[in-house]
Amino acid sequence: MHDLGAGFAYLFKGQRWVARNGRQFGFGLLPGLITLLLYAAALTALALWGGDFVGWATPFADDWSSPWLGLFRGFLTAVLFALGLLLAVLTFTAVTLLVGQPFYEALSERVDRSVSPDGTAPESRLPLWRELWISARDSLRVLVRAALWGVLLFALGFIPVVGQTVIPVLGFFVTGFFLSQELTSVAMQRRGVELRDRFTLLRARKPLAWGFGAPLAVAFLVPFVAVFLMPGAVAGATLMARDLLGERTRDDGTAEEQGEQADEEIAEGESAVS
Repeated sequence: MHDLGAGFAYLFKGQRWVARNGRQFGFGLLPGLITLLLYAAALTALALWGGDFVGWATPFADDWSSPWLGLFRGFLTAVLFALGLLLAVLTFTAVTLLVGQPFYEALSERVDRSVSPDGTAPESRLPLWRELWISARDSLRVLVRAALWGVLLFALGFIPVVGQTVIPVLGFFVTGFFLSQELTSVAMQRRGVELRDRFTLLRARKPLAWGFGAPLAVAFLVPFVAVFLMPGAVAGATLMARDLLGERTRDDGTAEEQGEQADEEIAEGESAVS
């Protein structure tokens, strides 16, 4: 129970960190907005032409009498859209992180510097193209696992009573675990922690991952909420990654002062350039 509460606390601390560092919040919104527009277009297309696709994919039902033809294809269209929506929820974080790799990398590094006792942050020292490749490769591996869980949970959802009560709750915890993995990967990748080791760390403290990721899974069902929570989610995941790796962290007051000081330094640098 302690880890469950600690995970939620990291989510709250991350949102508070970006709220106190408004510059980072603004930069962190852009990747989420781009991803949201892409997903909105894809889901709109699925809603408009999903029925035509189902009709094309089920020619054997063309001769069925009414109302069975309409009920059958209507059910498949609803299932197709539900699967698309589930896939969107599962992949939104991964795609947003990939689109915003430079943004979130910088944000995560700023969080590390603000809470590190010596004011330093781990650096990957890899070229951007290499970081993008590793991020895309690892995200694909995670998404395959998440998709398998998604199909299993979707099938279990047809079990009477259990499918409408227990399975949705279980789905949020499973989705939350994978969200925690994706979000901590920004800080973990910078430290050279491999995907297998990340899973090992999170499996050892599943309640921590659930406490952080499950509330996000619920919130991410609302697209605009997901966009606004992403910067804080990355910040909170960075703090949680430090916990998982046993790294020392400053207290909140010192971290806040460090973040504000860094913002002032950036502002002064921009003024000097202009």
